[in-house]
Amino acid sequence: MIVLEKTCTSRFRLALFLLMLATAVSAMARSADPPGLCEAAAFRAARQTEVPVAVLHSLALTETGRSLGPELRPWPWTINVAGEGHWFATRAEAEHFASETLLSGQDSFDVGCFQINYRWHGEHFSSLREMFDPDANALYAARFLQTLDAGAEDWSRAAGAYHSAVADRAETYRARFDRILADLGKGTPSSHLPASTGFPLLQPGATGSGGSVVPVAHGASLPLIGY
Repeated sequence: MIVLEKTCTSRFRLALFLLMLATAVSAMARSADPPGLCEAAAFRAARQTEVPVAVLHSLALTETGRSLGPELRPWPWTINVAGEGHWFATRAEAEHFASETLLSGQDSFDVGCFQINYRWHGEHFSSLREMFDPDANALYAARFLQTLDAGAEDWSRAAGAYHSAVADRAETYRARFDRILADLGKGTPSSHLPASTGFPLLQPGATGSGGSVVPVAHGASLPLIGY
């Protein structure tokens, strides 16, 4: 009887260990894929700045969210140039495209999980490469969002200002952000997104016209968080 109890206990402990190991491996794999890099960076930036992680996650989804199967997830290797969004499978491809864009004389483009504009904010990074780093991108976005929040903890209004200083554009963006934030709380960040969101970076595919920087209905693009 004692031997049987010890055997059952040992099996239970082994099963528990294997379950914990599988969970850890799954979490590591998820954080290593491109969307997971943005999500993990948002978590770390939230911890450093006290901006709610749900706010940062929703901001990343509003900026670079892509429909990947049933989920809407952010994408770190995203660039928006002159209102056209580009997704790349790897960081190297995204950095090469950004470098070529810069060499062509175009310095106003948005990069990374949170679409930081190179012209207006590049000076705060050591290099263009650093701007693509999910952690650096997320931390800068969080700190900038704090300056827009001004201690009022109205993250919805801050998100609108993050997108644009033009009232109608900020409100349109804010409505999308609010919906994503609400759905995120339900565990379904894509459940209420219509087929056409008005923000092409939220659509499947490799490129989009307009990107999250400016909804299609509002026409020409404006620099992100820099005017």
